[in-house]
Amino acid sequence: MRQDELTLIRALPLFADIDEESFASLMHAAYFQRFPESVELITEGDVPDFLHVVVAGMVELTTAGNGRETVIEIVRPIETFILAAVVRDQPYLMSARTLDASRILMIPSRDVKSVFLNDTAFARAVVAELAGRYRGMVKALKNQKLRTSVERLANYLLCCSQQNGDSMVFRLVIEKRTLASLLGMTPENLSRAFGTLAKYGIAVQGQEVRIERPADLIALARPNMLIDDPES
Repeated sequence: MRQDELTLIRALPLFADIDEESFASLMHAAYFQRFPESVELITEGDVPDFLHVVVAGMVELTTAGNGRETVIEIVRPIETFILAAVVRDQPYLMSARTLDASRILMIPSRDVKSVFLNDTAFARAVVAELAGRYRGMVKALKNQKLRTSVERLANYLLCCSQQNGDSMVFRLVIEKRTLASLLGMTPENLSRAFGTLAKYGIAVQGQEVRIERPADLIALARPNMLIDDPES
């Protein structure tokens, strides 16, 4: 692994405070791998062999049952998945599939567990990341339970605007089919929700979204920092 790659990984909160020996133990058998779009990286029910770190691209975490599949989360650079299964050495509760061409760092699970038991700084970082993931899941559950489909879409678009520097024009980075599943809708319901939002100043052409009356959209969405703020 190149030095610039090691520096990139070392800067992640999960690895930033561990000592050099522990970091070397994690990296000695780790490697980068490139995957094309639509490759299944892990399968729900399997026991983890690696901790994955998304360095480039996007990965969707999904679950399936009773003939249905739904998207639980979208993982972007630079984030890990699925740390809880690695630490507990238990089966994955979700599958993971690349949404576009992706570059993934793969760290053997046995090394992660060994360093977790022997390096207190790493153990604290793991607890912090798991706590953050837990809070993220609670926010997602609140979003699903407390909002209508139109309100969920409205808040998603506001978050997209913020991620694009508060721009009123941006492109959806995931396909609408994937977005519908992520927001707990069918593609048909998503289309109707976009139609409803047209009355609040949302114009959509393909993947491009234009927010023409942001005040109207905010009044409908009623964003809540305890759901929508990634820092909360």
